[in-house]
Amino acid sequence: MSEADLVLRSDADGVSTLTLNRPEKRNAVNRDLFRAFRTHVKAFEDNGADIGVIVIKGAGDHFCAGHDLQSEPHPDALGWLRQEMLVLERLTKLRQPVIAAVRGTCYTGGLEFALTADFIVCGESARFADTHGKWGLVPGWGLSQRLPRRVGQAKALEMMLTCEPVTGADAALIGLANFCVPDAELDAKVAALCVTILGNSWHSNAENKRLVYDTDGFPLAQGLNHELMRNAGFDKDAALRGAKFAARNKG
Repeated sequence: MSEADLVLRSDADGVSTLTLNRPEKRNAVNRDLFRAFRTHVKAFEDNGADIGVIVIKGAGDHFCAGHDLQSEPHPDALGWLRQEMLVLERLTKLRQPVIAAVRGTCYTGGLEFALTADFIVCGESARFADTHGKWGLVPGWGLSQRLPRRVGQAKALEMMLTCEPVTGADAALIGLANFCVPDAELDAKVAALCVTILGNSWHSNAENKRLVYDTDGFPLAQGLNHELMRNAGFDKDAALRGAKFAARNKG
């Protein structure tokens, strides 16, 4: 399979869907797949004005089983790991909201992949786990930072130290997933969420996302000052949106 085939992109109505495409390996990540993914991230950075939402999913019945442990290690393993981590951070910093649509396995590096998204929407078949401990490994894609921020320190440590999987339903209960629905309804739920997001100002969506991530960990006073002083201002169509709302109310 060529590098370009390892991550498939399809665009429709302002939504770009990236599909990790190694279903025979439960979409485990090797270097070729990651290089392909990095190419797509750069494309969004360079020319993403027509895209309002990005969806990441896995081909077949699984999201991602993590790193492919059967792949030959990179000669500069730490350097390559840092490159991977930085690419995932670039994904988080894209202007577009990012949704991870999860079915089946979402383990270890796959969980780290999903945690870089702004939303996680899963089917009931989803199973989330951090299994670094089973292999004598430690996170390198940000799991020790992103997982506690999403589910709290105690639950994150439970997942990391036991390596036990969390069901899709439980993931929604603890805040790891935003929504859990029957697998047959997952695509429709993601599509409806995309429509809702796209119906709001893309400028506001991007700036709200930026403000939240830029001020992560700030004391309240510093965050308030940042919001005021680093504010990007109103969308150019704000007045039109207000006028349409007023007209509807008059009717």
